[in-house]
Amino acid sequence: MPFSCPRTGGNLPQVVLRQRRCVKFTANHVARFVSSSSQSRDPRFYSPKSRSHELKIACTSNFSTSPSHPLMEDPERLSLSSLDGEVERGRYSKELDVAVRAVQIACWVCQKVQDTLVYKANNNDDGDNNGKQVHSKDDNSPVTIADWSVQATMSWLLSDSFGTSNISIVAEEDVHALSKADGAGLLKAVVETVNEALYEAPRFGLVCPQENLGPKEVLEAIGRCNSGGRLSRKFWALDPVDGTLGFVRGDQYAVALSLIEDGKVVLGVLGCPNYPMKKEWLSYHHRYHRIITKLTPPEAESWDRGCILYAKEGSGEAWMQPLLHKNKRLEWPNAAVPVRVSSIDNPALATFCEPVEKANSSHSFTAGLAHSVGLRKQPLRVYSMVKYAAIARGDAEVFMKFARAGYKEKIWDHAAGVVIVQEAGGVVTDARGRPLDFSKGIYLEGLDRGIITCSGAKLHERIIQAVDASWNSSCL
Repeated sequence: MPFSCPRTGGNLPQVVLRQRRCVKFTANHVARFVSSSSQSRDPRFYSPKSRSHELKIACTSNFSTSPSHPLMEDPERLSLSSLDGEVERGRYSKELDVAVRAVQIACWVCQKVQDTLVYKANNNDDGDNNGKQVHSKDDNSPVTIADWSVQATMSWLLSDSFGTSNISIVAEEDVHALSKADGAGLLKAVVETVNEALYEAPRFGLVCPQENLGPKEVLEAIGRCNSGGRLSRKFWALDPVDGTLGFVRGDQYAVALSLIEDGKVVLGVLGCPNYPMKKEWLSYHHRYHRIITKLTPPEAESWDRGCILYAKEGSGEAWMQPLLHKNKRLEWPNAAVPVRVSSIDNPALATFCEPVEKANSSHSFTAGLAHSVGLRKQPLRVYSMVKYAAIARGDAEVFMKFARAGYKEKIWDHAAGVVIVQEAGGVVTDARGRPLDFSKGIYLEGLDRGIITCSGAKLHERIIQAVDASWNSSCL
């Protein structure tokens, strides 16, 4: 199922812009607004009777409308359809439309913050870095202004799109550190970042606030993602920055958003800002990134990095599009391409993924399993849910994670990746071969030993057999 919206014709359309009273708009700002198809059918966004402050404006854009990615030049690979037709094909079309746009914005925020962190670290300027942007949570895991900023931004966008009373969101971060008396500087940085992100929303086809959000409103948006108590029948699960340690180190991380209904993941969006569209670019990107950030703050559009993967349950399709670069607007046709898992089922030719950090998983056990089933290639060790992206698009064939005793897997660390891999043709279960259960709260309760993700059933079965044969000696 391709993610798309109505095509723009030869003439520039008349657009509607909700003006922010705190900002003076110019013709260039207006030109960056592109309306989504879901919004164009929703009078809540466009009715002049309900929104007296909306203005109908037509102007000439100074932004480039030419394709920004080589894949856009090949119409045979686009296969895009309108969301009007998608309504007839299944539910959750509007949810997926908004979710992909929101994750694009979230990735823009993360890139901006990470570039600052990496540049400051490489230039030994860590006063502001450590003092304002990176903090430690109670479990000593890092959290940055990107985590809180993305959570507040996503919370506001989802609430504005569907109505605060109509949605439920669970996410990883809380407002404890931001609400402390000594957290005023941190909160100020988060508020500034959130408002910068929401200011960009029209460029991605979503609506921005009428005015800048204040500290109280930002805290409310973060706190709205209540991760405690009983979950609703239908809710969004968000990990604003999955793999924060990789994020801080200038490495891989992901923004993960999923919609869960009746314990089933019905759609998933996975933003991977440092994972290039083509596998062969990965090592080059990191070498280039490390060199260039020593010289000057990097610009996201200076090198083609980053992608977003998404899928809707039951569609049998998973899709990938490049991240939107600075001064571009989200419009169609775009470079969305279908992704499928690898067809490799020979263990000797397969690549397996595992977490970089050993704190929550056992590398020795997965290495033993890999050897027992005949996996001989060097493992692909990456931070975060990027591992699911690697499986879904065929860069690797196996992902195994066996947590150490006492660690409980959280739903937002897996939900988006699971549905994307499954719709791309892969298999995801626990070590007994059972589907992961997202119906028991914020944890994957009842998980048997670990998680096994494979590109195909043959490899999956061999690994399950190997787990059964070696588990009693694993000491996990």
